[in-house]
Amino acid sequence: MKKLALHWQILLGMALGVVFALIMTNFSWGADFIEDWIKPFGTIFINALKLIAVPLILASLIKGVSDLKDISQLSKMGFRTIGTYILTTIIAVSIGLVVVNLIKPGSTITEETRAELVESYGGDAELKRQDAEKQKEAGPLQALVDIVPSNIVGAAGSNANMLQVIFFAIFFGIGLILIPEEQAEPVKKFFDGFNEVILKMIDIIMLTAPFGVFALLAALVVEAPSADLFAALGMYALCVIGGLLLMIGVYTLLVWVFTKKTPSFFINGISPAQLLAFSTSSSAATLPVTMERVEEHLGVEKEVSSFVLPIGATINMDGTSLYQAVAAVFIAQAFGMDLDFGTQLGIIATATLASIGSAAVPGAGMVMLVIVLAQAGIPEAGLALIFAIDRPLDMCRTTVNVTGDASVSMLVAKSVGKLREVPLVKNWNDNYKK
Repeated sequence: MKKLALHWQILLGMALGVVFALIMTNFSWGADFIEDWIKPFGTIFINALKLIAVPLILASLIKGVSDLKDISQLSKMGFRTIGTYILTTIIAVSIGLVVVNLIKPGSTITEETRAELVESYGGDAELKRQDAEKQKEAGPLQALVDIVPSNIVGAAGSNANMLQVIFFAIFFGIGLILIPEEQAEPVKKFFDGFNEVILKMIDIIMLTAPFGVFALLAALVVEAPSADLFAALGMYALCVIGGLLLMIGVYTLLVWVFTKKTPSFFINGISPAQLLAFSTSSSAATLPVTMERVEEHLGVEKEVSSFVLPIGATINMDGTSLYQAVAAVFIAQAFGMDLDFGTQLGIIATATLASIGSAAVPGAGMVMLVIVLAQAGIPEAGLALIFAIDRPLDMCRTTVNVTGDASVSMLVAKSVGKLREVPLVKNWNDNYKK
């Protein structure tokens, strides 16, 4: 018998968790049973995700930066590539914030449900609020000072200090580029292996996702048994998908304006890679197909695609960043927290930087969301609100990530004179040859 795909297992776990909790609420001891014997497994699952956040940043980001080989590659093509990726990520996060602030999916939760949520997770929320108050009392450049750690071991001891870990990882990667290759090679091999181990750990954790979701949803239904919460989840999903569709529109517009290639040419050329990204939820797994489509069907020279696309698979996570912005504000709305303009600017900065360290594998975006929540002072326990529908949304945002990689490769190739003409008939034949 064929095994169910992971995303279907997660959806099944979600449904079973809700049904199980609804059944248990009919017994006087049901809520206590779920609280004592079911909810802890959900907590363990969240802790496992938080556990690998720092190693994931270090391994993925150091590997990505050191793979640039030498500083000269960061000159003409390098700066344009990284600069464009950062720009599109900022645009993606901004779109996410605009959509979620306009629709306000979390505000549909009633005061009663919100009060129950705050009562359940109020301790964490209060600690985060206290930290936020301390930040407000600091000087105007304190945020910049806080990025540079005085002790990397101490910084790595808390997910709230993730910007410091990101700074160290980039600094370390640049150091690897600058030293002689024979001296850097053993260190790079170590981090290559370390990165593979972390990716495998993510695979293992994601295998337990259906059980974690079951526990989280069961506890959530018992603690806040209101239909309005699930309606809000539906609105949240629509916000994410709507934002992602807008971002694909931005990519096609940029390609059209700067390369003079029509939207149909771009979409026809990259659509097989988009479908593979949707089915695998992995930019890394899709990379070979993305490179083939970009080179053979979009006209990008190999020397550009081989440089731009692997970097994109590591640092360009526009769909993930957009989702993180929507999720962070949604969770804050669900807890009745009012995020000021400064905090939301912080979300843009944190989501942009966190996306650089986001591994190109299923589920990594949820790990990075922990960073965004902690930095914005939003209770991390709010992950319980959204994880049940994370996997289907992961499929959508990975499609956007891959689309972004392809569009940036075209923009960079055009800027350095490496975008050749591709006959339209080639794409037409490719679409209909089967």
